[in-house]
Amino acid sequence: MLTLILLVLAVTGLLIVMRREAGALPALAVTAGLGLVGLVAGAALFGTLLLIAAAAIAACGLPALRRRWLSPRLFALFKRVAPRVSDTERTALEAGSVAWDRELFSGRPDWDRLLAFGDDGLTDEERAFVDHQCGVAAGMCNAWDIARERADLPQELWDYLKRERFFGMIIPREYGGLGFSAKAQSTVLQKLSISEMLMVTVGVPNSLGPGELLLKYGTQAQKDHYLPRLADGREIPCFGLTGPRAGSDATALPDTGVVCKQLIDGEEVLGLRLNFEKRWITLAPIATVVGLAFRLFDPDRLLGDEADRGITLALIPRDTAGMEIGRRHHPIGSPFLNGPIKGRDVFVPLSTIIGGEEMIGQGWRMLVECLSIGRCITLPSGATGTARYALGWTGGFARIRRQFNVPVAEMEGVQEPLARMTALTYIAQAAVYQTANTIDHGEKPAVPSAILKSQLTEFQRVILADAMDIHGGKAVTLGPRNYLGIGYSANPVAITVEGANIMTRNLMIFGQGAIRCHPYVLEELAAKDADDPAAFDRAFFAHAGLIFGNAARALTRGLGLGPAAVPFDSVAAPYAREIARLSAGFGLAADAAMASLGSQLKLREMLSARLGDVLSNLYLASMLLKQWQEGDQVEDEDAVLDYAARFLLQRTEQAFDELFDNLPNRALGRGLRLLVMPRGRRWSRPHDDLTRRIAQAISRDTALRHKLLANTWDVDDGPQDNPLARYNALLATQERAEALYRRVDKAYAQGTLPPQALHPEQRVEAALEAGVIEADDAAFMRQREAEVLDMLTVDDFEYDAFVTDKSKVLRHHPA
Repeated sequence: MLTLILLVLAVTGLLIVMRREAGALPALAVTAGLGLVGLVAGAALFGTLLLIAAAAIAACGLPALRRRWLSPRLFALFKRVAPRVSDTERTALEAGSVAWDRELFSGRPDWDRLLAFGDDGLTDEERAFVDHQCGVAAGMCNAWDIARERADLPQELWDYLKRERFFGMIIPREYGGLGFSAKAQSTVLQKLSISEMLMVTVGVPNSLGPGELLLKYGTQAQKDHYLPRLADGREIPCFGLTGPRAGSDATALPDTGVVCKQLIDGEEVLGLRLNFEKRWITLAPIATVVGLAFRLFDPDRLLGDEADRGITLALIPRDTAGMEIGRRHHPIGSPFLNGPIKGRDVFVPLSTIIGGEEMIGQGWRMLVECLSIGRCITLPSGATGTARYALGWTGGFARIRRQFNVPVAEMEGVQEPLARMTALTYIAQAAVYQTANTIDHGEKPAVPSAILKSQLTEFQRVILADAMDIHGGKAVTLGPRNYLGIGYSANPVAITVEGANIMTRNLMIFGQGAIRCHPYVLEELAAKDADDPAAFDRAFFAHAGLIFGNAARALTRGLGLGPAAVPFDSVAAPYAREIARLSAGFGLAADAAMASLGSQLKLREMLSARLGDVLSNLYLASMLLKQWQEGDQVEDEDAVLDYAARFLLQRTEQAFDELFDNLPNRALGRGLRLLVMPRGRRWSRPHDDLTRRIAQAISRDTALRHKLLANTWDVDDGPQDNPLARYNALLATQERAEALYRRVDKAYAQGTLPPQALHPEQRVEAALEAGVIEADDAAFMRQREAEVLDMLTVDDFEYDAFVTDKSKVLRHHPA
């Protein structure tokens, strides 16, 4: 009995010490103290074991002892097995900053640090721009007109975008730009996402365009010349990075620049001779100035002692001799302006190098640092905006489309995708807004940018597929009335560009985060590179304490003991505690995978992807809770939060399951499962009751619908038709219409109305004649049914309308 008591006390004491990461001395006190008690009180064997454990803790945990025998051996082993970090990888790792992603990696997230990123919202000027200028721009767009009839934006829209400085959102006011915050930039792009081509056209110059590179690295002369011209649209920029042989592996680009001298107007000029071939360059066909990435060589040592000067960036005017530009690619679904750029023996002066001579060889770092912000904004905002429009259209359509005498929104087969669309849109809004808010606080979120780009564009894929399924024939028939089909077919572009999602998920999220965000790995690698045993000892044993701490936290919280304290209300607090629990499990699993696989983990992409999935879902769930905490909730929003949080936590546990099942060391996998999920999986798919409740709310004129569709173009104030405004208007009178539908349908079923009254319009007239409804009700329903029919109608065309070569038209019935 005494042995059992001592065992319980020892385990409890050590778990408390480990959870708090209190260090070797408290652990030594627990084991040595209980060991002495055991010897004195008659449990000699167990007491002796505890004293042996105390001796081992002292030898391994006390710095004065371990540095004499253990640390040197561990350091030598670490130098042999630690993965080599290439210069390219190091540049990527050192770019950007870490914030909440580091907290999740630690396994002990401090929620106060996340909530410390306060949110002041948009300024009055930013709000006015979103409300007015963005609405005007959106009102000039029709997807069919832009994609199939023009393959371009209308001239009046181009003029408006330039005049209102849409291309200068990130350019400071002193250079003629708007100087908008990241949150405002994101909100603008979401509203413009009613047209994928409009969003891309505005988004690209404000992300990885020369503007941001010039702001951060350009010489003063370059800034003074280009930034005002970029802000007002006199210059249209593009940036040439990818090519036929350099896509995801952009550092392998074969494009070259050679330092040389050339006579120009009788004067010898020092410059670069460029040879390059770029593809998939957005805005290239119309760009007036081309940002270019290339590998610079100085074989004659004209600039110094090095021949290979590394990746360098330059800014080249369109009319530079030798550059071929103007042809177009045809991107799937939406022909936004995208094309190739080629150059053969193109000579430019050194002054074209962005940042001047001192930035030679810094191109990869410059790109990575800019991309860490741009990738957080453009495509995630576009995906979120697309999701919101698709949700608004689909909720409206599902309510006005009637089958079997009921709106299809009442059918559970439709309610399931409708609720899923709502939850994914809610997550996307929270994630992109809160991450932009951290950027406004000075962060440069490298790992979150990869999470948002890959996860939100995948959400977009699911949402658009669900929207297509619910719309049915309305969406699969293209034409001016189809507001959904072209965006759906263009979705692969978002999946592919700015880091293809396959690469981002399998290589980048965990691969970059494991070193960049981990509290100690970067310090350990730095100690190895500096051959600093003392620094390694400090980092390694702090790392060991973290591993023990995460094991204890994951196990005890998994058993329901000592849940994390969280600063949230009663609705969000259970999810925050679960995120904290799973974060400890993630930290433990990440360390276990790195320790057991070492440098091989780079090659085990499926394992890395699952670890990245855990991190991604925990990050998205955290942004969800912060948005909830800071917002003003509306009716039924708690249902969406519940659905969304459950969805993300269920995916987190699924990723853990797959990771543990596939670790090469099976014993390690089983042990991790026992520690991380001691009571098995806790989270299942959201309940059907939530699904029904959410689908009802999003397909009616509710506060929830209005909140999720805020900052979209939802008013009829432009030259183009606005289906969202029309759906909203129909939903505003839906209750009256449904009551009349029920009255008329009941009369028809009872035989009060003639059986040949098959159309809704016929039944309305018959019901008026039979006295079932009043004259004002009939007038209301006539107008409504005309509007509903118009919204359900699809386009048709002349037989040969889609044949570009009319000589090839096959006339099946010539007569």
